[in-house]
Amino acid sequence: MLEGLYFEFPKLLFLVFFYIACATLCRMKLPSIFFPHTTQFARESASISKLLFFLKWIGIVMLIVAMMSPVKDEELSIKPTQGYDIALVLDASQSMSAKGFDLEEPEKNRFDVVKSIVDAFVKERISDNIGIVVFGKYSFIAAPLTYDQVIISRIVDQLYIGMAGKFTALYESLAQSVNLMKASTAKTKIAIVLTDGHNTPGGKVPLEAALEMAKKAKIKIYTVGIGAEREYNGALLKYIAQETGGADFHARKALELQEVYAKIDALEKSEITENSYTYKQYYFLYPLFIAMLSLLGYVYLRNKRGWE
Repeated sequence: MLEGLYFEFPKLLFLVFFYIACATLCRMKLPSIFFPHTTQFARESASISKLLFFLKWIGIVMLIVAMMSPVKDEELSIKPTQGYDIALVLDASQSMSAKGFDLEEPEKNRFDVVKSIVDAFVKERISDNIGIVVFGKYSFIAAPLTYDQVIISRIVDQLYIGMAGKFTALYESLAQSVNLMKASTAKTKIAIVLTDGHNTPGGKVPLEAALEMAKKAKIKIYTVGIGAEREYNGALLKYIAQETGGADFHARKALELQEVYAKIDALEKSEITENSYTYKQYYFLYPLFIAMLSLLGYVYLRNKRGWE
């Protein structure tokens, strides 16, 4: 604690010598009264006088030390949270209930595997503002943009198949990702759209309208098709990604999906610059507290018994 400690006003130390000179040369003279048989009283008062002397000097010295302002320079490193705004757009349609996607845990359905991989991806993006869009027959925002990874992880854990209907409103999910980031001021905004199915016809939002919204909002879209290639429209996903400046990926199995999210993480990595600041940590309260206790004890004892 004392390492690196210094005084802001070291010249105030001369006040100690000033007080010594004053105490020596300016002593108050009181009239002496002689009482016989006071030897025992003098012995008892001698120890109290020493205590008073000690308390008085401790109080004065500690007050001067407090006035000298003991201080220590502390360094503070701050990693600014100026990362990306990311929309995780997840297909929760009925087709995501297919099993066998994870070779190590074949009994798990696709959606559960996706949730665990997405959760791991979220934990890697410590400086990013992340939100979640879920789609099926319709699309909705499951989590607004937030830096709180704990909240995002909890929401991901609570997602389930069919919560947005059985079908695949892919185009509406694109528009919903724009709505998620409409108030965003981030320089980089990306949406990662994951699906294992074809867009269900008859949606309220046409593809071109959704793409125009994304391009106007400067949102880069990465598309991820999972499962067998016949299960989703690979050409459509590639078109969506190219139109918005993103990239398209495909994953037949869980391990490949992990690699896809790792590639996206590498492609869109936030540049974190650590800023260091130095601030002063003041310690004058400690000697001041000791001085106050000492002087209060001195005043109390002196007034109670009348000792000098």
